[in-house]
This record gives sequence, C-alpha cells and structure tokens, in this order.
Amino acid sequence: MLRFVTSNAGKAREASQYLPEAVERVDYDYPEIQSDSLEAIATAGARDAYREIGEPVFVDDSGLFIDALGGFPGPYSSYVDEKLGIERVQALAAREENDRARFRTVVAYADDDGVETFEGTVRGRIVAPRGSGGFGYDPIFEHRGQTFAEMSPEEKNAVSHRGRALAAFGDWLAER
Repeated sequence: MLRFVTSNAGKAREASQYLPEAVERVDYDYPEIQSDSLEAIATAGARDAYREIGEPVFVDDSGLFIDALGGFPGPYSSYVDEKLGIERVQALAAREENDRARFRTVVAYADDDGVETFEGTVRGRIVAPRGSGGFGYDPIFEHRGQTFAEMSPEEKNAVSHRGRALAAFGDWLAER
C-alpha cells in the first residue's frame, strides 16, 4: 500500500493509474516550506509526513513556470492563483513576446532509506482562457493546440506533468 499525502482525492485516483501498488490517500496538512525549488518543497513535505505518519509516504508539488516572467509563478502558483487569478497572470504573460511555459511536478517518496524525487514536465504556451474542464491554470495553458481545460481528463492525464512524474515514480518502484 502506498500512502499519498494529499487532500485532493482526484490526485490519489490519478496516482493509482500509474503505480504498481494500491494508493491510499492520507489527509495530513504538513507544513510547506517557502522555496523557489519544487524539489526542496516536496522533499521537506515528504520527510515531515513520514516522521508524523510513521509509514512510507509520497507527496507532490507542482507549479506553472512562465519563461518570459523568469519562471513566475513557479512554486507559488497556487498562492498567485488565489490572490491574482489566472486571467491576471495571463494578462502579465500576454505583454511579453515569449509565450512559452511549462508545468512541472515533483513527487517525493520518503521511507527509512531517505527521500527520492521524480519529476515530470510538460511544455506549452500561455494563451487567453479557453475551455471549461480542469482546474487552476488549465484554461490558459495550451499544449499541442489545446488548453488543458479543453482536454478530457483522460487526454490531460496522458500528457500531464503529474502523470509523467508518477510514471517515473512507478517505474522506480517496479525496479525495487
């Protein structure tokens, strides 16, 4: 049994598609450090959750990195979405010539041996909001002609940053 520390049941369902063992969602609110590094945030969260829960666990952290804005909002994506909203982030990016961006996820797994991390990235570009699906920045992130909000959950999961990180984690688990 793999314990995924997340309050998001949808993430746990997605994880179960990529991992070779059953996934149990654990709702533990670990303190999130402030850092410009997804790896540092996820690693610290996994360590804390492992110490608290006493069983091997994994966590994830994700962000939208807009090239022309120096990677902003990056690890602060959730906070920026909450305070500014995706429309204002898109308006900031629209003022720049370079519309390239990437979504990144880092999965961190902690057990007695320490912490291992796995990254997934998907490249795309920032566009005016389109689509009604997904959440967060999905309406302004276009990958291969469609925003994540225009994709079905299955289409999005097939190319998503989280899916790629979970697949790498699953491969590592299968090799152990």
